[in-house]
Amino acid sequence: MLVSQDYRDWLTGLKQSIRQRQIKASLSVNRELLLMYWDLGKDIVEKQKSFKWGDGFLKQLSQDLQREFPEMQGWSERNLRRIRLWYQTYSQYFSIRTQLVSELKSAEPTPIDASSHVDLPSNYNEYDQLLRQDAFFSVPWGHHIVIMQRCKDLNTAYFYMNQTIEYNWSRSTLEWQIDSKLYERQGRSITNFTRTLPLPQSDLAQQITKDPYIIDIMEIRQEMSEREIEAYLNSHISQFLLELGKGFSYCGHQVHLRVNDDDFYIDQLFYHVKLHCYVVVELKAVKFKPEHIGQLNFYVSAVDAQLKSDIDNPTIGLLICKDKNDIVAEYSLNNVASPIGVSSMKIYNRLMEEYKSTLPSIEEIEESLKRHENNKYNR
Repeated sequence: MLVSQDYRDWLTGLKQSIRQRQIKASLSVNRELLLMYWDLGKDIVEKQKSFKWGDGFLKQLSQDLQREFPEMQGWSERNLRRIRLWYQTYSQYFSIRTQLVSELKSAEPTPIDASSHVDLPSNYNEYDQLLRQDAFFSVPWGHHIVIMQRCKDLNTAYFYMNQTIEYNWSRSTLEWQIDSKLYERQGRSITNFTRTLPLPQSDLAQQITKDPYIIDIMEIRQEMSEREIEAYLNSHISQFLLELGKGFSYCGHQVHLRVNDDDFYIDQLFYHVKLHCYVVVELKAVKFKPEHIGQLNFYVSAVDAQLKSDIDNPTIGLLICKDKNDIVAEYSLNNVASPIGVSSMKIYNRLMEEYKSTLPSIEEIEESLKRHENNKYNR
């Protein structure tokens, strides 16, 4: 049977529609599951408080629910404890508002220490917006468990919830970002943006920076040269884009610029779709030196002159060094007219870090050998 082009076009649209509906269905199922967990957590807390039931009843409740709903997961005693803790942790912020949870259909992040004093956060309007966007009940349950276990304060939990939704992180990606301390690194570069860029461009530019940048390299050698690091990043550009963050569009590496009769090559060139500007990234496998700024400043000026259009904002330079002295970096940027940021890098082998915890230490190996020798002579 011959398939017409009309059929192919219709089938393409149908597939896209089905995929979108699958995503919506999974989000709807997750939302209903979390709402059920929220009500269950509330019931558990209130029953224990009213009837002074001890924790022993959770074991009985687990058995009863598993017996009644054998096809459903999530009724283990361990998960019931998590549900109770989840409600206790985040319900503190519902006391700030008068609406019912059923009306809000959302919740706010809160300090993970459920027994701590609750204060209204300074940026409460942002939490109000999170509430209206229904973000809390869009985060999968497994992600909530990770955030609750690993985040120690409200702002950190709030940050990772929003990042999970915005970037559609898997649980393993969420764990990696928490382990790499993304919240602490975000927007931490030494820059001159407040002086060289107008508001709100300067604030947005600051937020796209990190310090340090995590360069996740499997074939790790701490003494890797700039060319080796650059070659690795070019062959694993999707990983590097994930580390740079949302909005970066890759333009190329060793981008050729010709100024009169001289040739120059930019390490990495990007375009940021939210800032509407080119971003020149220079890598230095050595500690920061003031002369690095001069080179990057030249590249930024050249891109402005040769590539930037009238609708583009000023080009931004980002220098990523093996290490840096913050005071030296600040001094070096004082009289520079181009918007430039300076960050350090941390070369990281995720595979080795994951296996490191499973490998025995030298002391454990020595102790094992001693026990083996003792057992041999005691036979």
